[in-house]
Amino acid sequence: MKEPVASFASTRMATAAGAPTNAAKSTPASSLGPFIGDPNFMTSLARGLLVIQAFTPQSPQMSIAQLATKTGISRAAVRRCLYTLAKLGFAGAEEGSRYALRPHMLALSNSYSASNSLSTAAQPILERMSAALHESFSVATLDGDEIVYIARSTVSRVMSDDLHIGSRLPAYCTSIGRVLLAFMPAEQLEQYLSRVVLTPHTSRTVSSVDKLRAALRNVRRHGYAMVDQEYEVGLRSLAVPVYSPTGRVVATVNLSGSAPRISLYEMQSRFLPHLRNAATELGAFLH
Repeated sequence: MKEPVASFASTRMATAAGAPTNAAKSTPASSLGPFIGDPNFMTSLARGLLVIQAFTPQSPQMSIAQLATKTGISRAAVRRCLYTLAKLGFAGAEEGSRYALRPHMLALSNSYSASNSLSTAAQPILERMSAALHESFSVATLDGDEIVYIARSTVSRVMSDDLHIGSRLPAYCTSIGRVLLAFMPAEQLEQYLSRVVLTPHTSRTVSSVDKLRAALRNVRRHGYAMVDQEYEVGLRSLAVPVYSPTGRVVATVNLSGSAPRISLYEMQSRFLPHLRNAATELGAFLH
């Protein structure tokens, strides 16, 4: 896939946002371009958020130079962001010139969890199901083109990777994402399908937009999604929609299980009724 050629105007906007000109095409900072000139848009705050999001499990500590390269923000702007975050207790220097986030960052996620009725209501429901059924359950919503977990209960044997509240996965190859896509307004779905890149995570990952459309039709027809080892070999999952009072799908309740241990039939016959009951119970909190 060819990279888009940046116009002179878009290059100027990205540069104004604090991004090096040669990185404007493909870095996170380039997403700030459309907001340049908006008097209500705080570019400095946006840069700080991009710096925060650059830290990952794979890159928990980074230098100013590394952060500038990763985000597309100039070194001077990254330095100011880190200085501010450090003064407020959200980041700090670790080894030499390398920076890392501090535990105070958890206050931000806690503010979301505490103020979000869906997340707050979901956690005890999921934990009750895990205690009774000895499986991992999640509630997630759509954020852009990805799903994000807002509540999760786990059993240690299920997942080989570290999924937790705040984890993000692609929508097209997960049961959670399939449900959220299937019940999305038609115009939004068409926009998504026109831009999605179907990266193969396993040999079973959906490989074409036509096949994805067919899968989404099945989700709408049956009212649930089941995905078998499309994101991770050995993992299958089941998800059902959570409806708002207006009838809009706002989230999903999901089961993740080991493919050798839980058959597709068992997912449908044993666990689907529990997921639907949980989704109904959770939806009641939204009234």
